[in-house]
Amino acid sequence: MGTLDYEVVIGLEVHAQLLTRSKMFCGCSAAYQQAQPNTVVCPVCMGMPGVLPVANRRAVEYVIKTGLALNCSIAHHSRFDRKNYPYPDLMKGYQISQDLQPIASKGWMDITADGSAKRVGVTRVHLEEDVAKLMHRTDAGGEGYSLLDINRSGAPLMEVVSEPDMRSAEEARAYLVQLRSVLRYIGVSTANMEEGSFRCDANISVRPAGEANLGSKVEVKNINSFKFVYEALKYEAERQVRLAKAGQRIPQETRGWVEEKGITVSQRTKEQAHDYRYFPEPDLPPLVIEPEWVKELEASLPELPKAREGRFVQQYGLSPYDAGQLTATKSLADYFEEVLAERPLAGDALRERAKAVANWLLGEIPRLLAEAGGEVEAVRFTPQHLHELVDMVGAGTLSSTMAKAVFEEMFKTGKAPKAIAEASGMAQVSDAASLQPAVDEAVASNPKAVEDYMKGKDTAVRFLVGQMMKLTKGKANPKLAEELLRAKLESLRK
Repeated sequence: MGTLDYEVVIGLEVHAQLLTRSKMFCGCSAAYQQAQPNTVVCPVCMGMPGVLPVANRRAVEYVIKTGLALNCSIAHHSRFDRKNYPYPDLMKGYQISQDLQPIASKGWMDITADGSAKRVGVTRVHLEEDVAKLMHRTDAGGEGYSLLDINRSGAPLMEVVSEPDMRSAEEARAYLVQLRSVLRYIGVSTANMEEGSFRCDANISVRPAGEANLGSKVEVKNINSFKFVYEALKYEAERQVRLAKAGQRIPQETRGWVEEKGITVSQRTKEQAHDYRYFPEPDLPPLVIEPEWVKELEASLPELPKAREGRFVQQYGLSPYDAGQLTATKSLADYFEEVLAERPLAGDALRERAKAVANWLLGEIPRLLAEAGGEVEAVRFTPQHLHELVDMVGAGTLSSTMAKAVFEEMFKTGKAPKAIAEASGMAQVSDAASLQPAVDEAVASNPKAVEDYMKGKDTAVRFLVGQMMKLTKGKANPKLAEELLRAKLESLRK
């Protein structure tokens, strides 16, 4: 059997911290990330005996909104459960979570991977509390020890569990990117993997093609970027197929991703199902979710990424790729439409302008924002400035090279493109009479290129255009320069 004779089966468990002001079951601030260790704590999130939790209503709302955005059914009755396990980052010895009655279940989300559309099932969306953070250190003598920061304990955490519907690392990455986009659109989480507010555990197995039963499941942990999710699953799929082809047993286990080596390593076996001894949380009453509340939250949802992507294709004539790139980030999609709203157009004029604006937003903005360390909200130039720049390029006033320089200055200063071009002496020369001296000099100074052209080497014209650009310091309109050069060269034949 070759690799293609095996099917990869992937399911993802994603934990997202919710953007509430307070923690899940107490009044401590949920903005603990920049605080000194063990300063954003109270008896409840420290797990002291005799304390009573109180559920955060806003966190429940956020899970309902997420469930609706993922096409889930919302439970009328839900409850919290105690999940018991003895980890050092869990002071009270159990985590308040949800087991048999999650808030949302049986949903789906559409993704696009490798140019193909696919629907991935969402098993459930439930609510729980985050745990404390262990920090491992080594002392001067080489002895290891661990420190415990309780600040994160009790932060509201939402878990989104997918069905095992993904068949490649590409599909898994696309699912995560799409899920992050949805959570950001509806404003429930920053969903930032690097900061730990969006964490992924991947379950992966392989089976012979056509086989219905699942193979031994391996859980991969410690993946903190989309790139590493892709690389870890790619590696793990190849590792499991290699073992299967060799007739070796694939143990059910937890493996960690080691990014420095690009491999997964075994952390612990999971041959037996872990018994968390779930039982209903006695200190919290069941949740009653009224239909009117669900309808109110559903009405508050914005247009979601996939729907917006489809509209951008239909309304603005964008390619699915450009529409997908623009709508992946709500702020970028909002700015795109803000720019187009500044100059109402219709038909071909709208589609042509939309493509030009999209090119600038997708080509230059991401690079400049990355260099500046900011988001789209940090853009200083106005929508009208961007229209003015597009107009100047279309009129031949600026070459593409000049336009990029002007755009970068617009980004840094917020000044109008016309003012920048005038102050910098950047203006493309599109007047034939003004360019004729440069044409004459380029031809007179390059007899070899002229000779090559006369012998039928058309590439000589491009060389001469380059010489004209040097003579005019990049200001010559390239198209007009080529036309004038050809006319001059043809006149020499006579």
